[in-house]
Amino acid sequence: MLRPFDIQLVRNPAFWNPLTQLGNQPAPERLTEPFSAPFVRGFQGKDVKSLQQPADFAVVIVTTLRPTIADAVQSVFYQRFAGSVQILIGIDASIGDATFVEQLCTSVPDRHSVLLFYPGYSTSSRHGGLHATHDGGSLRTILSYLANSRYVAYLDDDNWWSQDHLSSLYAVLSAGAEWAYALRWFVHPDSRQPICQDDWESVGPDRGYFRSAGGWVDPNCLAIDKIVCESVLPWWSIPTLNDPKAMDADRNVFRILSREFRGGPTGAHSVFYQITEADVMHPYRLSVISEQRYRSSGEDPAHRNCLHRRPY
Repeated sequence: MLRPFDIQLVRNPAFWNPLTQLGNQPAPERLTEPFSAPFVRGFQGKDVKSLQQPADFAVVIVTTLRPTIADAVQSVFYQRFAGSVQILIGIDASIGDATFVEQLCTSVPDRHSVLLFYPGYSTSSRHGGLHATHDGGSLRTILSYLANSRYVAYLDDDNWWSQDHLSSLYAVLSAGAEWAYALRWFVHPDSRQPICQDDWESVGPDRGYFRSAGGWVDPNCLAIDKIVCESVLPWWSIPTLNDPKAMDADRNVFRILSREFRGGPTGAHSVFYQITEADVMHPYRLSVISEQRYRSSGEDPAHRNCLHRRPY
């Protein structure tokens, strides 16, 4: 009975002892003073009769309480998805106001529930925690396991989704895919207006700018069947050796998903991804977008005709 598992251990040992790839990690950058005692807050819509009943979809959001989290959460609230949705918001550290997020969650839709969680400390080495991944530490892993849904999607607190995002992912997963992905728009960091579709980077396995490395999918575009793909969940906490900023754990997650599990695209550009000029990819993005288009997208949207608006 155990022989197939022995073979798997030999063939893919990294699945079972992934932290060995990191070697000696640097000391935490700085200790972040906790902004609050630990807390868990729960909110549920009137049609959610029991939290024990698994939701049709779960959404994991890791945040430092940036103001843009309002767009992220509201875009989940406004999903045109017939099923129930559980939103799990994990606070890594605070540069904003947790009260604001709590107030936002009080408007939870009828078929949604929200779990807002702060452990009282950061799990990320960026803020003095033990886990190497700077963007959330172990929170994506923890919240993925905690999600009371087989299907889990991911959203950062500075991005948002179009209203058909979850329904299109659900259609792919329920048709038999073990993970699914959507496509995305680039969004200007100042105006928060879409610039153009990303047809170069987050475009799936063996395609685009990263095709020589097997391709790539942005976590904001990704959804998984967490029961089938359970072995990838610890990797949300483990960056690669190549990124000194320790912000690329998603590369490991995508690598394992694309090699070991059956994925499928929605074909829809349903994710709005805010780019930043500090990103190492920014010069390349300017070369394919054009600097003129980038600059015009940053102008005051009141003075130009915008093709896309946030759905609320």
